[in-house]
Amino acid sequence: MPEVMFAGPDGRLEGRYHHSNEPNAPLALVLHPHPLHGGTMNNRITYAMYRSFEKMGFSVMRYNSRGVGRSQGRYDGGIGEISDAAAALDWMQMVNPNASGLWIAGYSFGAFVGMQLLMRRPEITGWISVAPPATYYDFGFLAPCPCGGLMIAGGKDDMAPEPAIHKLVDKLNTQKGVTVDYRVFPEADHIFAKQADKITAALEDHVTTAMAQRNMPLAAD
Repeated sequence: MPEVMFAGPDGRLEGRYHHSNEPNAPLALVLHPHPLHGGTMNNRITYAMYRSFEKMGFSVMRYNSRGVGRSQGRYDGGIGEISDAAAALDWMQMVNPNASGLWIAGYSFGAFVGMQLLMRRPEITGWISVAPPATYYDFGFLAPCPCGGLMIAGGKDDMAPEPAIHKLVDKLNTQKGVTVDYRVFPEADHIFAKQADKITAALEDHVTTAMAQRNMPLAAD
């Protein structure tokens, strides 16, 4: 998986990028947990999601946000990190101008950044949100949410409690045209120490189903 350096809003950003052999392959951008709590692009769940998209034939990137690893700049409280994600997306779209779809996947803080990006980029066609910290951040900005996606919670997660995530899912599912695929792993805490395989299985199931539905011809045709 080639290392890439690309221009971010506050300096150069470091990433890992896999380019699909399939022509016009869909794109996926994977976002890591909180940088002040050890979150990097090499986080186990972040890496597992990256490999899942690679396996499904996507062109996929994971990267370090500002101030992490070899990425320049310093932590900016979430605002700058959203701009970093937009810069990563810009780079991927420049390399893949005819991509057939665009997915974002984020874990913990990365889920918050990903959902913020979703509201800014109408070309995003699907999303994966693992343990979104719904008690730390107000996700009320998802109104209206542009499209459905997959949300995953851990039943023993103290950092992103399942009841708060469930409440967010219920709110999103009341919106017209939005269906959230919600999956709870009862034994998982915020680290998902034994659930990486379950997360990737859920991701692959959701993405393949969603893409198949999108490619189905209308019954009236």
